[in-house]
Amino acid sequence: METLYNKEKKLEIVLERLINLSKSPKNNVDDLEGLYREKNQLQSEKNEIEMKYNNLLAQHDDLKRKLEKIEKEDLKHRKFQDQFNQDIDELGQETESLVEEIEKWQT
Repeated sequence: METLYNKEKKLEIVLERLINLSKSPKNNVDDLEGLYREKNQLQSEKNEIEMKYNNLLAQHDDLKRKLEKIEKEDLKHRKFQDQFNQDIDELGQETESLVEEIEKWQT
């Protein structure tokens, strides 16, 4: 963004010089044309930078949405894994109880 700020400052300086030249005698036509070219170039660069910045913002938003989706899926997976582990623990406890009951019946 600093580059955009610098370009805007340069554009303002060029515009100020153009305003000052337009008030002065017309003997600096070449300088004036050069300043107009520079102004147009700076304006073009500014527009290009703004477009790139907007594209980066759109990419950032897209990546942010994708990250949120992945985080939600990860949370869902963790909950499923926790439930699965809990079910395994319960089955293990039930198995131990059944083994104990079988041992009681066998003795």
